[in-house]
Amino acid sequence: MRIGHLAALTGVSTQALRFYERKGLLPTAARESNGYRVYEDDAAVAQVGFIRAAQGAGLKLTEIAGVLELREAGQAPCSHVRSLLNREREEIRARQTELARLEAELSRMIEASLALDPSACSPSSVCNVIPH
Repeated sequence: MRIGHLAALTGVSTQALRFYERKGLLPTAARESNGYRVYEDDAAVAQVGFIRAAQGAGLKLTEIAGVLELREAGQAPCSHVRSLLNREREEIRARQTELARLEAELSRMIEASLALDPSACSPSSVCNVIPH
């Protein structure tokens, strides 16, 4: 199948497919005599589907490439993927903790701003709502 058909089936732009190929995420496509890329139907659709799902799970393209390399080498990459997903989950938890801290700080600043007199703001402090 040509790249446009693969793009339509997978919902991925032709530009993204070319990028995936350049980065080694998709095997180099065969070329027709006119230079058009030709992909293996089921294999290409499945590989693009995996790439998109892995990105949706938060994996970086370099990590996805590593998973694909393991599979191409004949190894089941499941334990490697599990470790990547565990790391991603820990990063999300850390971001959630930081966001909760930021939310609490913003709430304190908003609450304190209700009692501030705007005329008390000096040019040097810019705005007392955000203390420094």
